[in-house]
Amino acid sequence: MGTMAPNTMEDLKTNGFENSQKELDAGAMFVLKSKGSWLHCGYHLTTSIVAPVLLSIPFALGLLGWVGGLICLTLAGLVTFYAYNLLSLVLEHHANQGHRQLRFRDMARDILGPKWGKYFVGPLQLGICFGAVIACTLLGGQSLKFIYLLSNPNGEMKLYQFIIMFGSVVLVLAQMPSFHSLRHINLISLILCLAFSACAAAGSVNIGHSKDAPRRDYSATIAAPVQGKMFKGLCVCYSVIAVTYFSVGVSGYWAFGNQAEGTVLSNFMGVDNKPLLPTWFLVITNVFTITQVLAVTLVYLQPTNEVFENKFADPKMEQFSTRNIIPRLIFRSLSVIVATLFAAMLPFFGDLMALFGAFGCIPLDFILPMIFYNVTFKPSKRGMVFWVNSVIVVASSVLVGIGAIASLRQIVIDAKTYRLFANM
Repeated sequence: MGTMAPNTMEDLKTNGFENSQKELDAGAMFVLKSKGSWLHCGYHLTTSIVAPVLLSIPFALGLLGWVGGLICLTLAGLVTFYAYNLLSLVLEHHANQGHRQLRFRDMARDILGPKWGKYFVGPLQLGICFGAVIACTLLGGQSLKFIYLLSNPNGEMKLYQFIIMFGSVVLVLAQMPSFHSLRHINLISLILCLAFSACAAAGSVNIGHSKDAPRRDYSATIAAPVQGKMFKGLCVCYSVIAVTYFSVGVSGYWAFGNQAEGTVLSNFMGVDNKPLLPTWFLVITNVFTITQVLAVTLVYLQPTNEVFENKFADPKMEQFSTRNIIPRLIFRSLSVIVATLFAAMLPFFGDLMALFGAFGCIPLDFILPMIFYNVTFKPSKRGMVFWVNSVIVVASSVLVGIGAIASLRQIVIDAKTYRLFANM
């Protein structure tokens, strides 16, 4: 994001790496090109964080109540901003020492040791990102089906057919060569984040004031158990987060209370699936959502693309030589086909992603950045920074356990409805 790899052999030579064969990394050279500005960093960060998952915020507030929900939402935003800023400081520190760390596994390798990068952080990040690709493909298919049923309530097309349609579009766009080549798509994605969150908020307020407004209950229902460029990019990203997450979360929970569904758009359909808002409004909202999900899918494909490029491309050949284009086309297409197949087979994948998220997202976002900073800079144990980081690590580790238990419980509860290629 904030630090990218050199993108030509000439860059490698000018940086003094021509004698080190291990630096001939096709994944870094071809996928992680270092051409982006801080604005591009902001686009990429926003797309990866402000995804349609924000439509689930009203549901989360329903579990925690007004006070608990807003406190948790605010704390999560502050802690992740703090964590990403610590990462930028660590990246800058190592870059100044001549070690540009392009990937999470690079940081783990250099800071914690090679086995941490190879056997824990690398596989963890790859698994989470590819899981996100599957989940986004499923969400894209569900949104397409939603639009289809608005125009044809008795239609007989199945969910897996819409998932395949969405996957086909991803298959084409996945051939875009590098992360940098997504910058314009991610700019559109940023705009769409604001657009569909505005639609979701407006729709919630409209229904909340209408005669069809549901009876609202607000009691909590929680059950027992590279700094400069990156910092500016984070400011862009978190400005969008503040606007979108809070507007959708507050308006959705205000309108529907504890009846908020897993995605607030589901609440826009009333009894017998009768729309509570004009059909054109629902179609536009879902089109915005689908398009933004497409951008999110492409972003989360990049770690897989980088791994394939590193394994099968020849860094001594040109990026667009036949030698490199053919394996790129084959393996990127294969990864999209596999993701689409899993999304069609497992439309309950959200339950599994909740479990993966507990074991993956929390360590990557809340635990490892603090550890990287403490190990790199060794702040005084008498200082506040050390103890703030340590408290976040301990609290986040507890959340991993709670999240894992809750996710497993939900999987057991939903197991009776699991069926391959279910039309959900």
